[in-house]
Amino acid sequence: MANATRRRSNPSITTTGSPVGEITGGVDTHRDFHVVAALDGLGRLLGTATFDATSAGYSQLTEWLASFGPLAQVGVEGTGDYGAGLTRHLTGQHIRVVEVNRPNRQKRRRQGKSDTTDAINAARAVLAGEAHAAPKLRSGPVESLRVLRETKQQLTKARTAAINTLRALLVTAPTALRESLAGLSTTQLLVACANLDTPTVPASGLRGRARTASHDELAEALCDHETATRTALATLAATITDYDTRLTELTTQLEALIARIAPRTLACRGLGPDTTTQLLVTAGDNPDRIHSEAAFARLTGVAPLDASSGRQQHHRLSRAGDRAANSALYRITLTRMATCERTRTYLTERLAANGSNKKHLIRCLKRYITREIYPQLRTDLATLTP
Repeated sequence: MANATRRRSNPSITTTGSPVGEITGGVDTHRDFHVVAALDGLGRLLGTATFDATSAGYSQLTEWLASFGPLAQVGVEGTGDYGAGLTRHLTGQHIRVVEVNRPNRQKRRRQGKSDTTDAINAARAVLAGEAHAAPKLRSGPVESLRVLRETKQQLTKARTAAINTLRALLVTAPTALRESLAGLSTTQLLVACANLDTPTVPASGLRGRARTASHDELAEALCDHETATRTALATLAATITDYDTRLTELTTQLEALIARIAPRTLACRGLGPDTTTQLLVTAGDNPDRIHSEAAFARLTGVAPLDASSGRQQHHRLSRAGDRAANSALYRITLTRMATCERTRTYLTERLAANGSNKKHLIRCLKRYITREIYPQLRTDLATLTP
């Protein structure tokens, strides 16, 4: 039963008469199974069912939807996580997939929540045009870039945590050991800790039930507080050094990959491998997902929004979009303010002309930068995508 297509119950059919128009599907995704609902062109519910989140389940889910009539589109929740496999399958079958956001919290509190209800709401959002965003393909070079970058970020966090742990151990270390390591830089501290005298672990390890004389000697040595502290410091130093090696390798791999994927974007003033990687990951592999420069600005959170009321006419900056991409644009702006003469001239003239504050001008610069980056980014993505 583990490999069979999973259905909690028989598919439910709720309409009478033949379906009208093309079929729209909605899917509430989970780790092990997906719940799907089918609507006809009039918005009538045709049925709901549950399928395994496997290759066989994806095929049977598609066949079930198509059994009602011509399948036009499918709304999928979580196209970037639990729904990634289903999205790839549907895209490979040339079926339009629409990314559906989580239902409104207020609406959910009023109407309740269930997997079936979420699937139906996903289908209705697509049919009504409320959901229309194309999902990221997650099957190309940009996805390769994303997984390497996320791995690097996690290793960086783990390295920082290990260094903090090592320095915390030094605070309560025996006085002689603490004073011998005081005042060292991080690099010097790692070398010193790696060279500390520590007891040797028996070749047989400590997992076996049989105890040997070597095990007893090791246990006796570790009873001493200073010996145990030296052992912990040496272990942490070796772990941090290994992190450094892996991070250096990942940095080299990322720089080579980004130079291959986006040479035009990387050549823009103020962009480096890290900021270029973030903008690419935000955009995704498919260039048609960002259909215009204005859409790219909204995606990165720098599009001005009308906030006028009565006689007061003004705009404010969008607070939506990918905040990591917005942060990358901020770093690009700071780099240009420090190195680009044209940017510095713009700031000086605007500050003198109408008394604009610097924060407002940085927001304006981020918008101008997206206008400059967009055609280069689009060209790079179009070159990668057949």
